[in-house]
Amino acid sequence: MPEFKISERSVGPGHPCFIVAEISSNHQQNFEQAVDIVKAAAAAGADAIKMQTYTAETITLDSRKDWFVVGGKDNPESWQEETFFDLYKKAYCPWEWQPKLKKLSEELGMMFFSTPFDDTAVDFLESMDVPCYKIASYEATDIPLLKRIAKTGKPVIMSVGFASLEEIDYSVKVLRENGARDISLLHCVSMYSETPDVGDMNLRTIADLRERYGVVSGFSDNNFGTDVPVLAVAAGASIIEKHFTTNRDSGSFDARFSLDAGDWKRMVDEIRRVEKVLGKVHYGPANEAEAYNRRFRRSLFVAHDVKKGEAFTKDNVRDIRPADGLETRYFDEILGKAASQDIEAGTPLSWSLIQGMESRS
Repeated sequence: MPEFKISERSVGPGHPCFIVAEISSNHQQNFEQAVDIVKAAAAAGADAIKMQTYTAETITLDSRKDWFVVGGKDNPESWQEETFFDLYKKAYCPWEWQPKLKKLSEELGMMFFSTPFDDTAVDFLESMDVPCYKIASYEATDIPLLKRIAKTGKPVIMSVGFASLEEIDYSVKVLRENGARDISLLHCVSMYSETPDVGDMNLRTIADLRERYGVVSGFSDNNFGTDVPVLAVAAGASIIEKHFTTNRDSGSFDARFSLDAGDWKRMVDEIRRVEKVLGKVHYGPANEAEAYNRRFRRSLFVAHDVKKGEAFTKDNVRDIRPADGLETRYFDEILGKAASQDIEAGTPLSWSLIQGMESRS
């Protein structure tokens, strides 16, 4: 099964799920608010903080031509007349914060990494020595960016929401050909909904990504709620990425589908419980109680008094509970054999009671 390390943390099947708190724009360009979010995420059980590294200028053009107006009937009304430039101008995280937030995250026992959106962002994050890179669903087909990230040689976590198989094939090929050895692909449903339709989640895709591409697979959830990420872990996700905030009523672009600290803690607790339930591949008794209960299996017992030299038959030997006698697989083998001594009814049959077979005891 595929696995790799991010810093010293092993990620993949058989290891604890790597749970990533996506801050996105929930900082609302207030540094103290960003600090509070990082601290709250640590207290709620996040393994890592993920930011986004871009500016309005690096991600789009300052234009009001039709192509650059957000629109979309499902977007909040306040967005629909905005241009991409104006929207990202309000949402981006100032780059000078990110080294400080990285230091804070690490002091609190979490990793810190980011999603870069162009080469300058990769260069900046390299100067910070981030342990890995995240590629957003929207950039999963940005081939020049994929090449630049792959050349760092660091682990790559890529969301593949709404990408076709052909597109994923090509993007994974590009990453591998340009130096990315450790790759995780995250199934992602990018509806950004407070009430997502669970019929659109298709969590079987998580296992298919792992098997099809030989990668660590996971789930990036861009919707509100805790049940689907928990189910995703049961479906094989080794990484969960989810939006995090301290206040769902803050009015930030992402608050309405983010989890607050209370919901996040519940999600983490449920994920850890599911991991315990999933356990490991194991056959045989799981504990002393189960080992004791094996007594309720069937075995071979003498059902009527048998004299020394008398043959064992289907009448005087029974296949019954409990399991103190010979295993039932020997039933046909002992039929017709002679008793080595007198045997009372209700005695568990053993090799020492069968003539010629005493040595098998």
